[in-house]
Amino acid sequence: MPTLLALFARTNSITQSDAAAANPFQPLFLAVLLRQLAPTSGFTFCRQALYTAFLNMWRPRYHLSRCLPYAVALLFLLAFWPRPARSQDAAQKPVEQTVEKKTEKTAPQKKELNPAQIELLETRYRFESNGDSRKEIHARVKINSELGVRQFARLNFDYNRSFESVDIPLVRITHASGGTAEILPGAITDNPNPTVVNAPAYQDVRVKSVRILGLQPGDTLEYRVITAVMHHPLAPDFWLEHSFDRSGVVSQEFFELNLPSSPSVKIQINPATPPDATPAPDGTSGERIVYRWTWKQPSTSETNSKSNQSKPDITLTTFSSWNQLADRLAAHLIPSEQDSRELSNKATSLVGRDAGPDARMSDIYDFVSKKVRTVDLPLGATGFQAHKPAATLAAGYGTAEDKFVLFAALGNNFFGPARVGFVSSTSQVGAADPPSPAQFDHLLTMSGYPSVNFWMDLSIEVAPFRMIPAQFREKPVFVVGPAVENRWERVDAPVPFPSSQKVEVRAAIDREGKLAAKVSYALRGDNELLLRLAFHQAPKEKWKDLAQLLSISDGFRGQVTSVNASDPYATREPFTVEYEITQPKFVDWSKKPVRIPALLPQLGLPDPPTKPTPGAATSPIELGTPLEVETHMTLQLPAGTTALTPTGTTVQRDYATFASQYSTKGLAITASRHTNFLLREIPATRATDYNAFLRAVQSDEAQDFTLEREDSTAPVTKPGAPKSPAPTQAVRPKP
Repeated sequence: MPTLLALFARTNSITQSDAAAANPFQPLFLAVLLRQLAPTSGFTFCRQALYTAFLNMWRPRYHLSRCLPYAVALLFLLAFWPRPARSQDAAQKPVEQTVEKKTEKTAPQKKELNPAQIELLETRYRFESNGDSRKEIHARVKINSELGVRQFARLNFDYNRSFESVDIPLVRITHASGGTAEILPGAITDNPNPTVVNAPAYQDVRVKSVRILGLQPGDTLEYRVITAVMHHPLAPDFWLEHSFDRSGVVSQEFFELNLPSSPSVKIQINPATPPDATPAPDGTSGERIVYRWTWKQPSTSETNSKSNQSKPDITLTTFSSWNQLADRLAAHLIPSEQDSRELSNKATSLVGRDAGPDARMSDIYDFVSKKVRTVDLPLGATGFQAHKPAATLAAGYGTAEDKFVLFAALGNNFFGPARVGFVSSTSQVGAADPPSPAQFDHLLTMSGYPSVNFWMDLSIEVAPFRMIPAQFREKPVFVVGPAVENRWERVDAPVPFPSSQKVEVRAAIDREGKLAAKVSYALRGDNELLLRLAFHQAPKEKWKDLAQLLSISDGFRGQVTSVNASDPYATREPFTVEYEITQPKFVDWSKKPVRIPALLPQLGLPDPPTKPTPGAATSPIELGTPLEVETHMTLQLPAGTTALTPTGTTVQRDYATFASQYSTKGLAITASRHTNFLLREIPATRATDYNAFLRAVQSDEAQDFTLEREDSTAPVTKPGAPKSPAPTQAVRPKP
């Protein structure tokens, strides 16, 4: 669980004009909106699923996402700090604070300042042999702008009071104009985490908050936080991960570990970590050992390009092996009451009498995934202490751990024991890494078949049976449960049905040049899961905002007037979205001629590989999960209009095919494009062939329809008036 402060920047208001002006990073605003729509307080799974879904599921070939990975990466840089220390301690972080998208304009500076600069960050840990620990954080923050004021207007520190306590002995403001102000203890509140407000079984998961009043740009905020851990469910073992900030937000960082001198305590230091780790006895006859690190932000002339930041700088653990860790976790996560009458009766009521094993598992999966609400807490927030499956069944809600235990208990009545898989959404963790639960942030469920194993995700609630988010496919997974032959496996979880994406656009232009369109989507596959999750997380009153940003991402300008979507829980059918949009002055009939593109989302095919440096290995061209994309447009023109259509294109390869058709009949023009991605990747040796395919597709998408209309009412350009450099045309998404 995160233990170092994590700063969240949040966008409060996003208008269509703002989003349109941000092209080509439109998907960034969709991600920001989803951040607004998700529950507040803490970085929990469903919010993480939104962001990692954007980063990984919209592969760089889909119509939305040519720039999406970069946009979401930018969002992460704006919203999150690098991976902090993680141990069995509770997360400690300032609260997410609403921040306006438009920040005040400042005079040009040689070096742009961060909204808030942490001038000093000191973190000290002391671990005891029985697994208890004490962590003390001391931070000094310089507030540089109003954005920084809003970011630090409230400090939030998450903890679990069943085995943790949080004390805040110091919060002080030093004003730039002189004088200091200390926040009194009465300003500190202690409440259940907002995520568990409607989940009484998890009221021990809490947030201690401090509201900072009177903070101004130029002030310095200083605070000290002490977290104590006693009788953790996995004690006497303890663990921790820590990475130093490399973003430039922290100027100087001091980190200390005070450990019992014991052979069971193992510490691993990343080669990229600063070399000045100085273990030294603390004067207690060798009973303890102290490690200290001092990290200063490198100058702009230095580079961290060689830093291995995919791994933490410091990893600490007392687990002797992955098998030992698996046994400790299994004691809390593998159910032992699967034969209780209540669970047996419930399982029997869920499955058909004559159903086969797959159908039975699907029925139980649908119940646990959809009918048992996911309590959106980070993995390990309850100390990996799961509730009894009967209690979760009665409550109707549960954490990812609890939902797995319930699924296993119900399913064990009909098939072999299910196993739980621990996986990381951000890094590659494997058997060679030190055994530590801090390296995982997500749970997957492995089927209980003895011969055929497949993976499921019970936490998302709207994931179809046997479908998991794309970012976890082919990743190493740590398997816990009975009858496990291989403790480490690779997630083999192909999409359980053919992936497809159909977009239908029905539009009309009137005599004044106004465009009215209805855009319909029907999706199956990774994009389907992404949109299901987005519409599931957003309340219905926000669906129009979501569709507005979706339209911008697809290159449509204008105002969304209505939106409908199918039930996100109806996972056995494609997910559908339909919205209506209008755009005044879509065309200017006074321009001769008028050229408009086909009103279709454009594909964002991956770039061909760049020429590798001498001696470097060439990587294949990633196309992602095979996908069939069909787009079709029908556009009605006003009376008296004639249209010239471009020429269609057909390109066929063994890895992908593309075909387009354009036609006109009376006052209606049509356009259709059909793309079929057949392979997951292309060898780098075929880069020249792929580049030719890419140019053919992009050339076709760049073609326009030419409209001509004789209209006596059209305004006449006055002599001498400057001519428009180019005809008005609909905005085209950048390829």
